This record gives sequence, structure tokens and C-alpha cells, in this order.
Amino acid sequence: MENEKIIGIPRGMSFYNNYPFWYGFFTALGIKIVLSDPTTKQTMSDGAALVVTETCLPIKIYLGHILNLINKKMVKNIFVPSLQSIAPKIYNCSKIRGLPDLVRNVIKADVNIIEPTLDKSAKNQGLYDFLKEAVKPYGITNFDEIKAASKQGWKVYNNFLVMARSGMSYKKSMHYALSGKVFIEEQDKKKEAPINVALISHGYNMYDERATMKIFDKLENMDVKVFTSLQLTDEQMSEGIAAFGQKKYWANEHEMTGAAGHYLKDNKIDGIISINAFGCGPDSLMVDKITRKAKEFGKPLLVLTIDEQTGEAGFITRLEAFIDMLFRKKRSKIMADVEMREYDYIPQTNICDSLFANK
Repeated sequence: MENEKIIGIPRGMSFYNNYPFWYGFFTALGIKIVLSDPTTKQTMSDGAALVVTETCLPIKIYLGHILNLINKKMVKNIFVPSLQSIAPKIYNCSKIRGLPDLVRNVIKADVNIIEPTLDKSAKNQGLYDFLKEAVKPYGITNFDEIKAASKQGWKVYNNFLVMARSGMSYKKSMHYALSGKVFIEEQDKKKEAPINVALISHGYNMYDERATMKIFDKLENMDVKVFTSLQLTDEQMSEGIAAFGQKKYWANEHEMTGAAGHYLKDNKIDGIISINAFGCGPDSLMVDKITRKAKEFGKPLLVLTIDEQTGEAGFITRLEAFIDMLFRKKRSKIMADVEMREYDYIPQTNICDSLFANK
């Protein structure tokens, strides 16, 4: 037990997008993963107490998860990657890029921060360099072994993506992928919802059930079908960005402007819901572009801003009002499309004529 290789992974930031890969990768190398507990109000409060008020909610949540891992005692190594650039000249926001520095400066505990750097805008800095740096503290240096483990990571990730793109929920897709299974649900047309909504946000916002107060469950209870960036290919999201007349700059722009650009053009989507964290600079720019483009397409848009003080009552009220509006709008459109037939009424007189003729 003492010699067991263990790595702690916080349920925050890149976790929601990349965990299937890390699960396959670390497990293949015999490294046991310990996750922090799901986000609670306490997680938010603990993280918020470490930084200034203006810090965005996802970072506060992330720090809370670091503390949660530390409290587990058994975790001595915590995985905090620095994702500088995912492609040449495609960058993450400064808080994500400097995440290891932030954690080291505000967390005062006897733990080892494993902080590999991925910067594809730099020369001679590729994925395998990043992966070697991630497992170096465990004495794993064999390149062939690391390469084989990365293939296992991609296998789990690709299985997750196949199921998610088929329309399966995030939770189910993650569960089956981590179990080593691929299961495609049959899409029954009879079960199609009357309202289709595109949910536009970063994975670390919308899939954190505490941050967005189980928005997927709430929309499902309102008889709404939800579409996200996970149902789209990279090509579709790239075309979505091009619809805004711009090129990709931010690393996570695909899941924001890319997904929005695609769904704004999709006639089966009745409305767009955008969720962004208060104080997020890149998000404020992207949401502004989405808002202007939604007006051009005449598509209803609801922008929900969240922070640790967001109350569930007000959140639900705005959500319900928006969905009710979409129902009313769709009902009015259906009624307007119904063609009322005009009938020329001709009284039936044959019976009367025959009666009078017999008298």
C-alpha cells in the first residue's frame, strides 16, 4: 500500500473534457487515480476563501477540489497541468495557463504538485513531452511504455466521444467509457421533445452539477431536449466559428462560439442558452458576439451568469420563463402555418324537394 502509485485529480477545469484520456493513460501505467468529491457549497466556499473576489468561479471551485484531495490524506501527488497552448497560436486564458503557479502560491500543504506543461505554440514541445513530464515523478521514463499508455488513453477518450456524439448523456457516456464499453442508444423519433435547446458553455461549467444546479435534469423535466458541443465534430465547430467571420484564437472557443455558430444556423434548434462565469474575460467577449449573431438569426438567447452567490430560485425562474416563451413562440408558429380551408356552403335540398313532390 505504501509503494502504491497514486495520483489525485481535481474535478474541475480540464477534468470534464479530458478525464477519459487521463483515466486510460494513468491506469495503463499502473497509477491509481483518486478523484476529489463532487462539488458542494463547501467546495466553493473553501476555494473562494483563498483568492480575491474577482477570481472567476471555475478557479474557485478548482481550488476547493485541491483542498478536498488534500483532506483525503492518502493523496500526496496532485495533477495540475499547465495547458498553455493546444495548437500553434491557439491559447488558453491566463488563469488556466498559470494554474500550477496559482495553486502553489495559495495552497500551503505538504503535497507534490505534478505540473506538466503543454505548449504547442513553442518549438519542440509536443504531446509526448507533456506526458513524460506527467509521469516522471513515478519513475516512469520508458518512451515505448508511455506511448502505449497514451494509445489506451485515446481509446477510452474516443469511446466516450463516440457515445456523446450519438446523443447519449454526458454521465452515461463517461460511465460506459470508463467501464471499457461502447453502447449506442437507439434514437426513437417518438421520444423527440417538443422543444430543442442548444446549451453553450465550457465543460467545467455545464457538467459541474452544483455550479449549474443540475440544469440538464431541470430542462429534461421541462420536456426539453438539450444539444451541446459534444454532439458536434471539430469540423462543424470550426464552421461555426467561421460563421462569425473570425478565426479561432482561444483554446476552448470551439465549445462556445463554434457550437453557437453551428446551432444558430440549425432550424431544429428553438433557442440558445449560454452559461458563463462572472468575471471571465474571454467568455464576455464570446458571449457578446453570440448575442449579436443571435439577433441576426432571430433566434432567442438566454445568457445565464453564475458565481458562488447564484441562487437556485432566481436561476430556475429565468430558465422556466425562457422555456415557456419558446413553447409559446413555437405554438404560435404552428398555428400560423395551419391553412384554414374555406368551404362554400350549399344546402342539401334534394330531400325537401322529394317530400314536397309526394304531396
